Amino acid sequence: MTTRPDAHLEVISGALTDPGLRRPANEDSFLASFPVYLVADGMGGHEAGDRASAAVIDAFRGFVGRSDVAPEEVAQAVYAAHSAVVEIAAGTTRGAGSTLTGLVAVEQDGEQRWLVLNVGDSRVYRLLSERLEQLTIDHSVAQELVDAGRLTREQMSQYEGRNVITRAMGGERSPADYWLLPVVTGERLLICSDGLSGEVSDEGIRAGLLVGGSPTHTAGSLVAQALAHGGRDNVTAIVVDVVGGGIHPRLEDTTGGLMTSGSATGTIEVATIPSSRRRSRD
Repeated sequence: MTTRPDAHLEVISGALTDPGLRRPANEDSFLASFPVYLVADGMGGHEAGDRASAAVIDAFRGFVGRSDVAPEEVAQAVYAAHSAVVEIAAGTTRGAGSTLTGLVAVEQDGEQRWLVLNVGDSRVYRLLSERLEQLTIDHSVAQELVDAGRLTREQMSQYEGRNVITRAMGGERSPADYWLLPVVTGERLLICSDGLSGEVSDEGIRAGLLVGGSPTHTAGSLVAQALAHGGRDNVTAIVVDVVGGGIHPRLEDTTGGLMTSGSATGTIEVATIPSSRRRSRD
């Protein structure tokens, strides 16, 4: 568990990763230390998947302990992570890739905000006033079918091509999506690989986050749920509680968000996220 008492924020986090019940190795990597909370799910087998995800996470370690990270620095770290995975893939026979999802507390206009980022199908959720919302949008074939009305959200975990993603770190035409959100006192955030979201329903995740207990205990309980439901993949969960220093938790102040989907090379330009793309669960 990590705690960050700060002039502005007080954040507590806990994390757990498990190889699951069917995979010979754990290709997930994570970082959970203020201001960085990230999960990377590697692809490419034991030869390279674990190396790819570790390289992605390593690109962000320099932010740990800082309270003045700028959004542009995060975009530069994403670009460095892309380049690192490309280099690893070039030295393998099967290639390599990784998802990347999570959030970084960044400073903008003298205030700290969450910069949520995503490439692939790992996810970030927020629980606020008992309302669960998926903050990220999956880059996957299954999500595209849901958007087209050919698959329901409930069917995603059983869809035969559920593991086929449309963007990956190290892949061509795989820009990161970014959302800039306020930090809210009382919110509980979950960053997880699809080994959790593919086994546990939204309602199961909501119930697991609502039970209470420390972030470390909650992360362990969610991972245990995924294993009890089959544990078909590596499972990683980070739970982050904002216990002080954020804005007042009024839903009208926290929904909507800001997003950009662009290259991972530099400046973050912010636009309103289309409401039709939001994923929420009341």
